[in-house]
Amino acid sequence: MKLVVQVKLLPTPVQASVLEATLRACNEAATWVSEIAFVRGEFKNFALRKLTYGEVKSRWNLGAQAAQHAIKKTCDAYIVLKANLTAGNLGQVGSRRYRRATEKPIAFRPQGAQPYDDRMLSWQIPDRTVSIWTVAGRLRGVAFTASPEQLATLALYRKGESDLLERDGMWFLNATCEVPETELNPTPVDFVGVDLGIVNIATTSDGEIMAGRELNRIRVRERGLRAKLQKKNTPSAKRRAKKRRGKEARRARDINHKIAKHVVAEAERTGRGIALEDLTGIRERVRLRKPQRATHSSWSFAQLGAFIGYKARRAGVPVVYVDPAYTSRTCAECGHLDRANRVSQAWFACRNCGFVDHADRNGSRNIRARAWELWRRGVTSTAPAPSRTPPSGAGRKRHITASDARCASPSP
Repeated sequence: MKLVVQVKLLPTPVQASVLEATLRACNEAATWVSEIAFVRGEFKNFALRKLTYGEVKSRWNLGAQAAQHAIKKTCDAYIVLKANLTAGNLGQVGSRRYRRATEKPIAFRPQGAQPYDDRMLSWQIPDRTVSIWTVAGRLRGVAFTASPEQLATLALYRKGESDLLERDGMWFLNATCEVPETELNPTPVDFVGVDLGIVNIATTSDGEIMAGRELNRIRVRERGLRAKLQKKNTPSAKRRAKKRRGKEARRARDINHKIAKHVVAEAERTGRGIALEDLTGIRERVRLRKPQRATHSSWSFAQLGAFIGYKARRAGVPVVYVDPAYTSRTCAECGHLDRANRVSQAWFACRNCGFVDHADRNGSRNIRARAWELWRRGVTSTAPAPSRTPPSGAGRKRHITASDARCASPSP
């Protein structure tokens, strides 16, 4: 399966300025190609290449491979846009959001990610350096840093493109690796039920509670700070807001990675599978008061579920998604269902048998029981395969690190 290892580059100031000029040129070229594609109505790679290849090479001083990647990146961006329009992710036909996405060509940010293949980028892993193509020629000896695990993965499994991106003055390379999957365990002895929540990020049927109070406090503080900076609207406030951009998301991603790694490791060690709630569409189904909406919208349950899914697939641990309906109101001991069983957010007390437990732990036990029943009926593992998103940056990649995968995304 495909995974992405993100390593941090350590360029000198001169090297960083050359890399910045390279990204700017590649994205300006991609934006120009996008305008031609929009005017001509031609979004296929080879046809668009005939219209733009020569101009891209001469006008922006791009090499042959870089020019082709800029054109391909544009085509991929329009493929993603078309898929989002078809799926209704950009509103109904004729809506304001739909018109904004379709009435003008896609534009790429100056620091948007640029794909590199093996002709443009070579790795010297023992020396921890890379040789990379730029508009000023080949840049050799650019240092990078990575953990021992990342270095081993790069040395054994790196295959395909790598993406160069810049974020907040830091430079990264996202390297695609083809990692072999472990054979799926066909006979799990049981399942680890995982109840996902806002107050407690994840609670397992073993009784482990990964509390999210600290993360929620940080989110509230960051939200208040953003509001103050937006209200002030001075150059200094804008600089501070830009500096803090993405910090909360990276922290949440790091926490989700750690939780997912722990859950999968415990399931693998004990020979069990993992049971998760199918929370698809929960934001559309739940109606909340205004003070609760921001907290609910920032709940990264889908990301945590995806992390557990791909780590489980890599470890050979089966994953089963169950219907979460009434798991918080059903007694894990006697099966009695009653709304009054949920005494508070934290506690569960059965009105039938008197069983008392932490509410999330009781819910996770119900999730485990449902998954085990489904498995006995012949349901197979539904752990999703990590997918590599196109170079347009409209999607996300599965990462070994906790950092964001992509800086470049087409803006409508």
